Amino acid sequence: MTNVFIIHGTGGYPEENWFPWLKKELEMLGCRVFIPQFPTPENQTPETWSKVFSKYKKDFTPDTILVGHSLGGTFALRILEDSAVQIRAAFIVAASIGVLPIKYYETDKPYLAKPFDWKKIKGSARKIYVFHSEDDPLVSVGNGKELAKNLGVEPILYKNAGHFNAKAGYTHFEELLERIKAELKVKKPV
Repeated sequence: MTNVFIIHGTGGYPEENWFPWLKKELEMLGCRVFIPQFPTPENQTPETWSKVFSKYKKDFTPDTILVGHSLGGTFALRILEDSAVQIRAAFIVAASIGVLPIKYYETDKPYLAKPFDWKKIKGSARKIYVFHSEDDPLVSVGNGKELAKNLGVEPILYKNAGHFNAKAGYTHFEELLERIKAELKVKKPV
């Protein structure tokens, strides 16, 4: 069984944006879907988020799919950096990696403090997708482009998707679902 983790961003929660819709769609395909609630914005640190995520270690397996939105995407990169297993796929949506302008840079800074180990991150997922919008008002598109470059993948760029949140009309995210479905059909390496 494939376990899917959806990681929210700053001020986020499991029932916002496209998360409940994606959870329902993936559960209908037989996936187990986890959307942990991380402390935010109060007590929001890499350490407190890591403590919450550590409760799911047994469910983080080679068949796992990781989806991170906004700061959740940044945190997903840190999860991959620390992972002892290579997961099936990671989907990073509108994540900050430190390319300014970033509206909530001060909030993101603790997650960006140490340089990313791109080689380790790349090795921790068989496939990584990077989604970003050219008109993102919170995290500039330079983040998505630089992230994709560092991971050696083509960014999936949108023209008018904002921050891929409900405010931008994202209560569903069809292309993300279709790409996850495609990954679910990929046979596991022997």
